[in-house]
Amino acid sequence: MDDYIAKFIFFFAVIDPIGTIPVFIAATTCFTAKIKVKIAFQAAAISALILLFFIIAGEIILNAIGIPLSVFQIAGGIVLFLFSLTMIFGDSKPDKEVESLYTCNATEIAIFPLSVPSLASPGAMLAAVLMTENNKYNFIEQLETTGIMLCVMLTAFILMASSSFLFRYIGTPGASIISRVMGLILSSVAVNNILEGIVIFFKI
Repeated sequence: MDDYIAKFIFFFAVIDPIGTIPVFIAATTCFTAKIKVKIAFQAAAISALILLFFIIAGEIILNAIGIPLSVFQIAGGIVLFLFSLTMIFGDSKPDKEVESLYTCNATEIAIFPLSVPSLASPGAMLAAVLMTENNKYNFIEQLETTGIMLCVMLTAFILMASSSFLFRYIGTPGASIISRVMGLILSSVAVNNILEGIVIFFKI
């Protein structure tokens, strides 16, 4: 149970569905409540499909081009760490991604900025590969990890669909604070991935 909770927190941190709420609200101001729910579902579904692709094919692609997974783990850990630093010290996720809005087309908004880069961020793609390493996790464990990731996406859908209600209580400052706390958790996970990759690569 503790392992499931740890994985859920990890994916929750890297996907950051709470940080997506202000982005969703700003992106869907010109739509009715019914269309907003549809956009939330599309964004979560597209993000889930993207991460599923990386879970299934990410390691295969790495092997095809001859990159050891330990090297990818170190590189991925560094990228995750830098990503976490932007969550902690840089522009908050809501502020940064709200600036990129430019359309009132429902499908386009579901894809960008909600699916990519808000939910299925580069950090989330890297995490999907690292958390389903074939040499480290068996098929059942990979299925469990995939299920946990999908649970986080379901949570993201619920949060987006009820975003107007939630935003009244947390506001943009609250979402930014939560995003920074998630960034701190993510930085710890990233450092752990880097150290594990170094141990495997150098056979320490």
